[in-house]
Amino acid sequence: MTQPSESKKIWQVIAASSVGTLIEWYDFYIFGSLATVIAEQFFPKTNPTAALLSTLATFAAGFIVRPFGALVFGRLGDLIGRKYTFLLTLILMGGSTFAIGLIPGYATIGFAAPLLVLLLRLLQGLALGGEYGGAATYVAEHAPPHRRGYYTSWIQTTATLGLFLSLGVILITRHYLAADLTTSIQRFNDWGWRIPFWASILLVVVSIYIRMRMNESPLFAKLKSEGKVSVNPLKESFGHKANLKMVLLALFGATMGQGVVWYTGQFYAQSFLETVCRIDFDQSRTIIIWAILFATPFFVVFGGWSDKIGRKWIMLIGMLLAVCTYQYIFKQFLNITQPTGKTELAEHRKFLGEKTVLLPKSKTDSIQLRTWEVHYTDGAVFHEIKQDTLWTDPTRAAVTKTATVYDEKKLDTWAYRKIVGWMFVLILYVTMVYGPIAAFLVELFPTRIRYTSMSLPYHIGNGVFGGLTPFIATLLTTIYVTDKLSGLWYTIIIGAVCFFIGAVYISNRIDADVND
Repeated sequence: MTQPSESKKIWQVIAASSVGTLIEWYDFYIFGSLATVIAEQFFPKTNPTAALLSTLATFAAGFIVRPFGALVFGRLGDLIGRKYTFLLTLILMGGSTFAIGLIPGYATIGFAAPLLVLLLRLLQGLALGGEYGGAATYVAEHAPPHRRGYYTSWIQTTATLGLFLSLGVILITRHYLAADLTTSIQRFNDWGWRIPFWASILLVVVSIYIRMRMNESPLFAKLKSEGKVSVNPLKESFGHKANLKMVLLALFGATMGQGVVWYTGQFYAQSFLETVCRIDFDQSRTIIIWAILFATPFFVVFGGWSDKIGRKWIMLIGMLLAVCTYQYIFKQFLNITQPTGKTELAEHRKFLGEKTVLLPKSKTDSIQLRTWEVHYTDGAVFHEIKQDTLWTDPTRAAVTKTATVYDEKKLDTWAYRKIVGWMFVLILYVTMVYGPIAAFLVELFPTRIRYTSMSLPYHIGNGVFGGLTPFIATLLTTIYVTDKLSGLWYTIIIGAVCFFIGAVYISNRIDADVND
């Protein structure tokens, strides 16, 4: 049983590691949380869909390089220690995030703007590639073996809480800029979006101070004192057949599925609410915030539970539930946000204006947009947009096609709560697949090469397969325009393959001492 002094020490380790990791996740996800705003700032405005896809691709680029960061910093971590390695990653991440907030927009410096953003996103990805493995390893190597799942699950909360913090800072900044909402939105879109990036530098300074006072992991310190530190962690991790097999099994049987569930349940869900369901900016983000608050404790619940029954089936059942229910849940998002069945308060209908937009590659064909603010008896407020598309043909009369769409939807209280409830379910799946995974990965590999060995499969699975989810899902919806749920097929296929491999080939052992 853990003694009081040992218990105090492990909580200090968790606090110090978690604060830094939380800030790194905040830095990394602030970009994704502001994707629609950044699309306007750093890419040409002539094609909003292309600009958003370009922003999501830049966001994904940070994930693609994470495995390289895992190799570079994992090797350093296994050679010189955990403490100083993830202190370095924190400095790189914080500096890159702050610099993104300084880059002039596309209107000022042209294509240099997106190129600079891409470069800094790559640095962020490299830094995060070294951060997570170090923090998880550091906590695991301080924790008693029979409580590893419980203690490392606290580190697992930092990814979701980093997203929570980024959303919170964005909303506070947006509303602080002006009392008038319209003015606030304009100021935020013009320059206020930079404030969350600048704020990260203060958080990083605090975290550096905390981490400078940390001691090295006792298991690594013991290896170092005995002269047993790995001389070539990369060769030992991937050059030995038995260890390489465990790396591949961790990737294709666990982290690949965990990654797509994580990013679908939080990032793609947020993008879906905003760009497909057209819920207004504030509500789409506060929905995620409430769901995160309610669901986050379950990281610890499932992490602690995995100490008793094993890691495997908790993670795999979370994947299976996601694969089987995603289409139904996202369809509920669509149904709940439709005006069908609502009763309009006709006396409150307000005309907001109209504009005419020429169709691409045409000098005569155009779309006329007329917008009304529509109030309903349940308290919902939608923007109703009449789209009159006018095609001209010299050989015949002009043809007009009229369509009605709804935008900037402010949901009534009951609809809002139902969306929060379904978002809670999505994030609950995240806690199942993510809560136990740090302990699972740590226990697969020996201490001398643990940092390197666990970091690579985690960052390929979570970073590449998971990080590409918002981009690929959004791309699929632009290809299969009639099916608004088409973006989910990527996650469903990857999750199903991972579930099968994990169910067949991963063992459910609870013996946490095998590699120490």
